[in-house]
Amino acid sequence: MKIVNRSLNELPKYQTKGSAGMDLMSNEKVVILPMDRYLVGTGLFIQIPFGHEGQVRARSGNAIKHGITLINAVGTIDEDYTGEIKIPLVNLGSIPFEVNIGDRIAQLIISRYEKIEFEEVCEIEKTERIGGFGHTGK
Repeated sequence: MKIVNRSLNELPKYQTKGSAGMDLMSNEKVVILPMDRYLVGTGLFIQIPFGHEGQVRARSGNAIKHGITLINAVGTIDEDYTGEIKIPLVNLGSIPFEVNIGDRIAQLIISRYEKIEFEEVCEIEKTERIGGFGHTGK
């Protein structure tokens, strides 16, 4: 996959052999106040292969320790987007959170996808499972 790095950081990499995501690092310094959000630049531009997408996910450590997460939960980078990867962080914590250049702020996962076409029908097959939102138990 092609990447342009206009940041002060090294390229994203997997932290362990079993990692699904590569860490994305901040290319700017910012303080995010409680209940505020900020679009943090990474200085990275990627060319995603045909039939793939990029998924940007929160880092669990930042979420549980500081209340820092992505405002849109999971971000999607389409294969035809080649602009800078920016991370929409939100501070759900109670104190200001400082982001420094080089801080790991999100994860990037590259996944295959399939496109489908809808076939409009009057009914769909019934299954045993018709409930939702907790109907299978605690």
